[in-house]
Amino acid sequence: MASLISCVAWVKRGVSAQHPEKYLLDDKELERVSALARIELEDAKKELEMAHNAALSMGKGAEGDEADDSGNQDDDESAWVDEDENTMDEDVTMEDDSKPKTEEDDLKQYNLDNYDEDESMLAMGPFSNIKGLTYYRNNDDDPYITLKEEEDEDERQELEILPTDNLLVTAKTEDDVSQLEIYVYDESEENLYVHHDLMLPSFPLCLEWLDFPPVTSPSAQNTATSPAKQFGNYIAVGTMEPEIEIWSLDTVEAMYPDMVLGRPDKTAAHVPVPLGTGKKKRRKNKPRAASTAYHVDAVLSLSWNTTHRNLLASASADHTVKLWDLSRDPRISGEGEEGQGALRSFSIHKDKVQAVQWNKNEPTVLLTGSYDRTVRTFDSRAPDSSVGVVLGADVEALRWDPWEATSFYVSLENGIVLNFDARTLSSNVSTTSPARFTLSAHDGEVSSLDINPHIRGCIATGGTDKMVKIWNLAEDADSNKRQVSLVTSRDLGVGKVFSVAWSPDDPLTLAAAGSKAKVQVWDIGANAGARKVLGPKLAAAGRAVKEKTTGGVIGVESDLEDSSGDEGEE
Repeated sequence: MASLISCVAWVKRGVSAQHPEKYLLDDKELERVSALARIELEDAKKELEMAHNAALSMGKGAEGDEADDSGNQDDDESAWVDEDENTMDEDVTMEDDSKPKTEEDDLKQYNLDNYDEDESMLAMGPFSNIKGLTYYRNNDDDPYITLKEEEDEDERQELEILPTDNLLVTAKTEDDVSQLEIYVYDESEENLYVHHDLMLPSFPLCLEWLDFPPVTSPSAQNTATSPAKQFGNYIAVGTMEPEIEIWSLDTVEAMYPDMVLGRPDKTAAHVPVPLGTGKKKRRKNKPRAASTAYHVDAVLSLSWNTTHRNLLASASADHTVKLWDLSRDPRISGEGEEGQGALRSFSIHKDKVQAVQWNKNEPTVLLTGSYDRTVRTFDSRAPDSSVGVVLGADVEALRWDPWEATSFYVSLENGIVLNFDARTLSSNVSTTSPARFTLSAHDGEVSSLDINPHIRGCIATGGTDKMVKIWNLAEDADSNKRQVSLVTSRDLGVGKVFSVAWSPDDPLTLAAAGSKAKVQVWDIGANAGARKVLGPKLAAAGRAVKEKTTGGVIGVESDLEDSSGDEGEE
């Protein structure tokens, strides 16, 4: 499988813990993992051991012989000397020097014949006045060893996340290994680097950040030392597997998510099953029975409800949209086979549901787009009263306009971006509803789309033509006409663009990633044309343009190729 980054997600400044915690694998965590995965405790231990070994093989933890030695020292109890309660004997009184001594007499004073049985030890050298010595099994317990404390402090400083830092989460697959890479972006220093990563069990397809602690998260539990947290820093991940995983971004080296939505005990059997008879057998995944409680196919899109913070919506290749309550424990079986599954399940599409998003202005309204070439919007409390529109191609991405409660954008695989007013759509989807405007954005699929939350009418698109484009929507108040113009475009060197996302803090900062497994942060304020067009809108919003002396593109240097930050603009 080729290396790529399928999606990116920002984390706002000041949300992340300044000093992330290290993952602690104890008996309590093992019980949580086994219950969450609905597997036996011994199976959970084996699963976590396999994850740990895989993490070590990717360069985590100690490396080389040092890692092997440290592990053996901790496990081998015979390597330690038992601590003796008796102190050392006092100095031995020497014989009279006036008597002639033989070699045998010199050795006799050391009692070498009984050396192994003798628990005492002769104090010699500069520390001969010390009556006893204490042996510590762990150097952390030895007050005279400070090197470990210095190393811990250095590591603590390296992992520190400042309140002025953004986190940027990417879903990366490289050499058939999938993982979340969490970057720190320091806007003031124009610096981007990997902070830590988390291994994933399958190819990731979508990400969604949320601040609600899932009920099965350790931070959501009351303990003797700390109460349950009401806010946190989490990322929900949809993969080729039917389950949705929610990970804490404030925990490093974690081996299991804080919550799993779905039924891994029922859907985890993804081994292809031979079908047919005779010599020619075709291998095909055995289809899973549809369920209203959990997905049975890949999760293609996720959307967190920022108003009702415990709600998460998911769209799947099983043709359904499901609504999850993160405050309900999915491990409880409940009555019947379904148990504590999804809160609601919506079957309003006839093909894979590619995208889903909550309306922030109307927090009960959902927008969905499918490979059946339809877009639908409905109130989650009354899904039967949905309205929609038929499109001329498959849906790639969609977004509500944060500046207009009833306006939304849809990007298609034929390179077109459409804007609709939901009030003009019909409950009869076969009826044609005209778009407010149509934009021919890219040569090929418009795989990603995002609307600037800081500047009204500023749109970013990314396509398989490897271009990232910034658009400006101008409205004529008198004629009520809308005109869309290209502000700037750039090949950021990420290959085919699979994801673009505006920063939640900087109005002119955009992240993009794609088929070259690279992520780039683009400050479009470095472009003179962008400053000229968007400057008045920024000023109207009370924001100032920060002019950059560099080219405006910040990335992580690759070992194999140069950064694409020097590529020219169009």
